Amino acid sequence: MSYARYARFLPGGPQRRVFFPDFYMKMVRTNKKHPPNVVVFHCPVQMTKHDVKNYLEQIYKVPVARVNTAIQFVPILRDHRNRRWVPEEDYRRAFVTLGEGETFEFPDLFQPQDEKENREEVLESVQKKEREKTQQLAARGGLSSWFGV
Repeated sequence: MSYARYARFLPGGPQRRVFFPDFYMKMVRTNKKHPPNVVVFHCPVQMTKHDVKNYLEQIYKVPVARVNTAIQFVPILRDHRNRRWVPEEDYRRAFVTLGEGETFEFPDLFQPQDEKENREEVLESVQKKEREKTQQLAARGGLSSWFGV
């Protein structure tokens, strides 16, 4: 499951061994609602349910009750010359059910603003700039600023 990358050995120095996992996992937010104890990950197709469970339990010390997986196939596209190409690799979605009493929620990084208030402020600022521009044009007799002396 993991391979070792060794630091360069220098005479008299200690041997350091750092182990890196062969796989990666990416936590994703989905449009579909899930229970608070279910988290969705994208991982390589070669990773199995047991690998996902061991990865989370041993590296991140997260209690895992159950893992369900599904392979997401990426469609093959064609260009203007009818050549086939795949924009990205296929991936496996892992639906991880956390242990009893464990929950996860994505944090709200951006606070939602009232869109109406924001739109009104933007509209007022644009109208104000437009009024100032028309007043400047009227003072110059209708000539725009780029046609200055």
